[in-house]
Amino acid sequence: MSAATVPTGPIRQTGGVRSQRSTVRLADILRLGTTGLRARPVRAVLSALGIAIGIAAMLAVVGISASSQARLNDQLARLGTNLLTAKAGTSIFGEKTMLPPDTVGKVRMVDGVESATSIAALAGVNVFRSELVDPAATGGLQVAAADLDLLRVVGGTLRSGEWLNRATATFPSVVLGATAAQRLGIVAPGAQVWLGGSYFAVVGILDPVPLAPELDTSALIGIPAATSAFGFAGNPTTVYERSTDASIDAVRRLLPGTVNPASPGDVTVSRPSDALAAKNAADQAFTGLLVGLGSIALLVGGIGVANTMIISVIERRREIGLRRALGATRGHIRAQFLAEALVLSAFGGILGLVLGTAVTALIATVNGWPVTIPLAALGVGFGATLIIGAVAGLYPAMRASRTPPTSALSS
Repeated sequence: MSAATVPTGPIRQTGGVRSQRSTVRLADILRLGTTGLRARPVRAVLSALGIAIGIAAMLAVVGISASSQARLNDQLARLGTNLLTAKAGTSIFGEKTMLPPDTVGKVRMVDGVESATSIAALAGVNVFRSELVDPAATGGLQVAAADLDLLRVVGGTLRSGEWLNRATATFPSVVLGATAAQRLGIVAPGAQVWLGGSYFAVVGILDPVPLAPELDTSALIGIPAATSAFGFAGNPTTVYERSTDASIDAVRRLLPGTVNPASPGDVTVSRPSDALAAKNAADQAFTGLLVGLGSIALLVGGIGVANTMIISVIERRREIGLRRALGATRGHIRAQFLAEALVLSAFGGILGLVLGTAVTALIATVNGWPVTIPLAALGVGFGATLIIGAVAGLYPAMRASRTPPTSALSS
């Protein structure tokens, strides 16, 4: 008699003959649940791969999204969310307006403002690699006069070289944004660029500035140099200000009227960190779509498990009939094949979690993000594999339990 069906249950009296109810232990169920898988390992692995791919796809998408969110949170914590920008807009007649020269001074007087600075885009002034370049090939770059405290207020950093100081701001010196340096082919300070009809020496190159992306495509010169060389009148085009966290909303409401009391509607105030958060929200929406695709892959994997189990039942009719003849009940057969489906799905789930974690760690490391994998995603992913395994194995298990003992006599 099979060890899985040792009669250890309560004794029943049937027609004067004493018999015992056939029982099966949990350890026997687990052992029997792996018998068919061990007999056909290649088929088992291929079936489990369907589950693994679905789980890996879902976990990788969630993990990559979480890692990207963690990077954004770290970036905002480092750069701060208390930066506001005020720009000259357009009048009700569609004409471009200008900010007054004393704009920065007035902004600094607003209660709650900690610091303020500005840049002024110089109309009609362009920068090129040399005087031989076609004047129409501007490359989308702008030339702007910058305050000396600009870098500190916007949280920018230098990739190489030096920022403008009181000396270099009066001479033909320029600091290039990250994109501007790339498009001009400048890799290190010391080179010269053709700016506004004369050569300027490059004294520094900036790293990308997340909260002020317009600086990435700018060639920044000092206000004294802009005044003497291009007749700059002192009107800023963009003002940057830092407020206390508690007063950021109040300052945002006060800025338009402070900058242009006569026509506050001509001033556009924005919070650069909101743009980063909006970009992340768009990424989250795309993540939802990818999670849906991963769910479809997981469903396809479940169908593969069901198909494997049905084929297993058909191939093992004689084995099932023999176990029935030796005393195994229908419940024992159902438990055996349900356990087999669960073991197969669990194997695929574990493999999928390992693959998804590895993909997340690889992509996060390559992009310089903190590796973040929500524990809830791991739990939900593995739980989903068990549920799908149970559902996929339910019909094959019921079909197997209906196999009669006489099947053991078939050829």
